[in-house]
Amino acid sequence: MVRMETIQYTLPQSRIPLAWYNILPDLPKPLAPPLNPATLKPLGPEDLAPIFPMGLILQEVSTEREIEIPAEVRQIYAQWRPSPLVRARRLEKALDTPARIYYKYEGVSPAGSHKLNTAVAQAWYNKQEGIRHLSTETGAGQWGSALAMACAFLGMECRVFMVRVSYDQKPYRRALIEAFGASVVASPSDLTQSGRAILAEHPGSKGSLGIAISEAVEVAAKDPKTNYALGSVLNHVLLHQTVIGQEAIEQMSLAGDEPDVIIGCTGGGSNFSGLVMPYVGRKLKGKSHARIVAVEPAACPSLTKGRFTYDFGDTAHLTPLVKMHTLGSTFVPPGIHAGGLRYHGMAPLVSHILSLGLAEATTVQQLDAFSAGVQFARAEGIIPAPEANHAIAEAIRQALEAKAEGKPRTILFNLSGHGHFDMQAYIDYHAGKLQNYEYPEEEIAMALAGLPVVP
Repeated sequence: MVRMETIQYTLPQSRIPLAWYNILPDLPKPLAPPLNPATLKPLGPEDLAPIFPMGLILQEVSTEREIEIPAEVRQIYAQWRPSPLVRARRLEKALDTPARIYYKYEGVSPAGSHKLNTAVAQAWYNKQEGIRHLSTETGAGQWGSALAMACAFLGMECRVFMVRVSYDQKPYRRALIEAFGASVVASPSDLTQSGRAILAEHPGSKGSLGIAISEAVEVAAKDPKTNYALGSVLNHVLLHQTVIGQEAIEQMSLAGDEPDVIIGCTGGGSNFSGLVMPYVGRKLKGKSHARIVAVEPAACPSLTKGRFTYDFGDTAHLTPLVKMHTLGSTFVPPGIHAGGLRYHGMAPLVSHILSLGLAEATTVQQLDAFSAGVQFARAEGIIPAPEANHAIAEAIRQALEAKAEGKPRTILFNLSGHGHFDMQAYIDYHAGKLQNYEYPEEEIAMALAGLPVVP
């Protein structure tokens, strides 16, 4: 009998989750509320109404454990969900490890990443309330292309402010966004007051997600016909991604296995949360004892070197104050190729579970991430997105630890997207043009010195 080198655990479309899982009511300690920066008092729904539809605002603060997924959203999900869970046997063989490695593959979505799970939902809720124009930011371009696609599905218009370094690095991702009918603007731009202010002070700015968020929020706030859509960080965004973890739990049961370690890369926290939050819920009920590991780039270490405190989500201070791990809203990370992880802060929910000891965080250098991605591609045949390479690097590290100990270990990670539009990054890696970058402590300290004062 020939052993299958790769095993996929698939579910029928009827097993697409009926509801998103909201972890908030299961947490042992409540999340700190977002604050109005002018009054320092907790936000009310009316504070968010100028840029978000009420359907999403209610999800942001919901205490319901399950929130029903609208039928039309599930119908669109059916184009690629449930996504496969794959046992990476060839990678296990290459590593000569007793560990069992599984990955949940979100690159099968039409947009090529997990981002479409929330893009479809956000576009749908906006459309229900009569909004036809959405404004957003994007780092690596995965979120921008996902929202552009969702808007095309639902007959809406979309404008994407793309971080300048990624705009230049990834012309094909930009072309994909435009193919779906959205307009793409390099950020910082001269279209907004916040963009012009950055360019006046730093004419050659490579941009950051914080800057792009400022521009997108400004456009939405000034136009009553336009709403803002965010690809990560906020509770409702993380909520929509929990279809990933819910499917994974059922698929791991099909495999007859249970993860000892669960891994996700972290920038704003959405793909990580999508996989791990349903498992954190099981952990709180005593049904799982898995280690949960968040992996971030050493060049943008918000969880490992940032401060857990209130800060603005954007550079121009147009957003509410949220309690999160942050490097300071003025922090601009270097132009690493993992553009989706170049954010100064972290989702408040991810920061909160870290503070409760329900997860841990680690960093990976850029060269180590790409080395792991290439090793994975040669074994499994999938070119990963640069962001996902960080999760792969930690999975390999865990597998080699199991080898050194001579003990089996079940590892599950989220392969959040493919890297088909990131080939320039791989060209640069093979040409020796990429560098590791450890952000200087003194520069982090300077950015943290500008944190808002919240009693």
